[in-house]
Amino acid sequence: MRAFLTKLIFKLPKSLLIKWSGQEQIQKDYRKLDPGFQYLLKLMEDSGTKLDYTKSAAEMRKEFDEGRTLISSSLPSGVKTTDHIIESKGAEIKIREYAPDSIGNIYPALVYYHGGGWVLGSIDTHEAFTGFLAKELKAKIFSVEYRLAPEHKFPIPLEDCEAAFNWVKDNATDLGINPNRVSVGGDSAGGNLSAALCVKCQQNNLPMPKAQLLIYPVTDLTFQSPSMEEMAEGFFLTKESMYFFRDQYLEDEGLAKDPLVSPHFAENLSEHPPAVLITAGFDPLRDEGDRYAQSLREANVEIYHRTHDSYIHGFVNMMLVHGVDYALKRICDDFKKIF
Repeated sequence: MRAFLTKLIFKLPKSLLIKWSGQEQIQKDYRKLDPGFQYLLKLMEDSGTKLDYTKSAAEMRKEFDEGRTLISSSLPSGVKTTDHIIESKGAEIKIREYAPDSIGNIYPALVYYHGGGWVLGSIDTHEAFTGFLAKELKAKIFSVEYRLAPEHKFPIPLEDCEAAFNWVKDNATDLGINPNRVSVGGDSAGGNLSAALCVKCQQNNLPMPKAQLLIYPVTDLTFQSPSMEEMAEGFFLTKESMYFFRDQYLEDEGLAKDPLVSPHFAENLSEHPPAVLITAGFDPLRDEGDRYAQSLREANVEIYHRTHDSYIHGFVNMMLVHGVDYALKRICDDFKKIF
């Protein structure tokens, strides 16, 4: 009931949401922040959801999971889940399968890697969105509980993501999916892992995913893009948090130019699979995402680059904001063209 009432609030007139945010509508150049997100940012600030970098990773994850109740949605109806445990480099990791109501015997598949700066997030924090993808794409989604930093630094999370992708392909018959239609995707750090996996496949002459879904991906851990300064503070993801996440993920800052860490530095993207790449206007990662989309385009990769100039980082998990569900459907419409 609370979630229902909260969603109704975000359908109120935009002028009222702006007023409740406590300031005039925020504008950067030609971009105007969506009133729903401006009000949501105010709610987040009032509820004290800002990360405390002095705490341990375990404490931060607990607070992150608790704080997400402000913006969380439920798993959509008509989607069933099954958990699988697989091996990865001598460890066990969990994969949760999301299957829509039956449409036949063989489904396309998307192996999904959640965001959270390689430190936070889980299958559960992204369940509403992965369930939405299963239902909207009429595909099976395999959400991966890869191991997190700083306990498990690069390249362990990437190795887990590779193991999950290979497991889905190798077990296609038992899973009821088409082995030739297994794609990868993720948001933020998960988008980074998806793109990095494609780089790794090319480096090792391995079969590529069918397609890649890159949602406001991290592509350049040197953080030299203008938007990293322009949107440094006040829009959910901050410049400070990105530097913190990088320090947790990498043993050495010198690794930032490794193409498996920063796909932007890959020498050749020409063999990469078709992509849908999404950026948000009020996001420190905006410019590096836009630049990576351009690099794929210049490499003659089929790409659908959709920008959401009035949105903030993390919006796919903020479906309570009016209009986001429509934006997600448009993203799925683009992905249907390539996967």
